[in-house]
Amino acid sequence: MTNVPSIYPTILYEDAKAAIRTLKEAFGFTEVSVYEGEDGYVVHSELSYGDGMVMLGTRGGGGVFAKAMAGAGPVGVYVVVEDTDAHHARAVEHGVEILMPPTDQEYGSRDYMARDAEGNVWSFGTYAPGAAV
Repeated sequence: MTNVPSIYPTILYEDAKAAIRTLKEAFGFTEVSVYEGEDGYVVHSELSYGDGMVMLGTRGGGGVFAKAMAGAGPVGVYVVVEDTDAHHARAVEHGVEILMPPTDQEYGSRDYMARDAEGNVWSFGTYAPGAAV
């Protein structure tokens, strides 16, 4: 069996198609799959970055998860990147709201923080939790 992630952040958006575009164009994610309902809403999608993946869909769909997430606030997701400054420049180029520019942290990471169009906070940096120091 190949090494697959054990944790998959799952986020619901009012406009999942716009979120997918932002993740791909501004943050460099790769679209793995997108499943749409008859009316064009995103039932389920998967986007990868490195060896991690995020799942997302359109808010307000049916099912237990959609009902449990109704009215849920924004989430925060941390993504490990090789070059924080280059990644930040790409996000800026695509008009993403930057909350914190690339900053050296006292624990050895270089991070930046951005907010997507629906209020979710995305942090990108060189710190890899659990990796050998």
